[in-house]
Amino acid sequence: MIKVSRNTKETQIELSLDINGNPSEKNINTGLPFFDHMLDQLAAHAGWYMDLQVTADLAVDDHHGIEDVAICLGEALYQAWQAAKPNQRYGQRLLPMDEALTLCAVDLCGRPYAVIDLPFSQPMLGGINTEMWEHFFYTLAINSKVCLHLKNQYFRNNHHLVEGAFKALAYALKEALQPVAGERSTKGVL
Repeated sequence: MIKVSRNTKETQIELSLDINGNPSEKNINTGLPFFDHMLDQLAAHAGWYMDLQVTADLAVDDHHGIEDVAICLGEALYQAWQAAKPNQRYGQRLLPMDEALTLCAVDLCGRPYAVIDLPFSQPMLGGINTEMWEHFFYTLAINSKVCLHLKNQYFRNNHHLVEGAFKALAYALKEALQPVAGERSTKGVL
């Protein structure tokens, strides 16, 4: 079980993450029900136990809480994939969500990079600025030291667009975290 805390003037976060835990026992409370729903999808489809308790300055806006959750989750994910080595390292998923189709590829390489292409057609979704989703995935990739490519191929429904992105990430990470014999690098070390 990995535990990460973050206490600032803007947020107080307590996160427990077990990538081999029971996802049915997860407990997620960010103060943003739609964000809780997306994180629930991530944990459920990746097969993770997650306990996440957040107090954020939501009276200001959604930015600090979402960003700081991504920082904490990224730090926990980095510790998890380091502890799970040697692992498959690479993971990918082409995920359909009704009329939406999203591609996700990850490399657990220690060289953080993010290319995110989620072309929302409205500015708000579930009480959250849609620009925050790209920021969430970018911040998660940087703090987990993962190379992440996440691209929507097409969509009509904005809810399906973002939920498909979270599920695609879940399955790509699940694949990348699978144990293997020997390091997946011609350098011998990552």
